[in-house]
Amino acid sequence: MTTLTLTPKAMLDVISARAKDRIKGSVRLEMPEFATFYVDENGAIESDQDADITLTAKAQVFYEISMGEQNPATAFMTRKLKVDGNPMRALKIGELLSTPA
Repeated sequence: MTTLTLTPKAMLDVISARAKDRIKGSVRLEMPEFATFYVDENGAIESDQDADITLTAKAQVFYEISMGEQNPATAFMTRKLKVDGNPMRALKIGELLSTPA
């Protein structure tokens, strides 16, 4: 497990690169005490606007998912990742964010 050393801006860049032109619809990534990102086919921005699905987890969990160190399904099943919306769609989004574009 890698220790989180990213700033919100650096993490935003990683997520944006992986999401651009790959995500259908929109997702809000909530990381309490770190940042909230709005992600769609255009990439990611720091914003708390409404989205189709909201995923909530510690920044460390999203970082590990984006680096391929944490399986999104396992994070969901172990309650490290909370989903507000369609869980199957959320897991697909997690898979997209965990693989380079």
